Amino acid sequence: MAAPNVVNVTSIYGKTMGAALGTSANTQILLCPSDKILKINSIIVSNVDGVNSASVTVKFYDSAGTNAPASWHIAKAVSVPATSTLIVLGKDAPIYLEEGDEIRAGADNASDLEIIISYEELDDA
Repeated sequence: MAAPNVVNVTSIYGKTMGAALGTSANTQILLCPSDKILKINSIIVSNVDGVNSASVTVKFYDSAGTNAPASWHIAKAVSVPATSTLIVLGKDAPIYLEEGDEIRAGADNASDLEIIISYEELDDA
């Protein structure tokens, strides 16, 4: 299946999802479904621990590129202070996920960090 041509898009749906991060940086957080493109507008990580800092790793997993499958770091072991928020990716620098591509993420301490991803799902159906 091929990803939609963004020139021929017939629908764009704004979506947001969130998750608590575990300790594996290879945990799938968001998967692009077949016949879609996801435009990732923002990735925000919040430290919900009131005392300790925690480190986050966020990766782009490319399922079908030249070196596929491969993971590429968006953020690697970035410290997020207690009760603080980190903008990993902002709307001024979006990335696209093609079908089968993923955002993966993890923390050095389970349950200390939460991730929110705002994105648009593009379809030409």
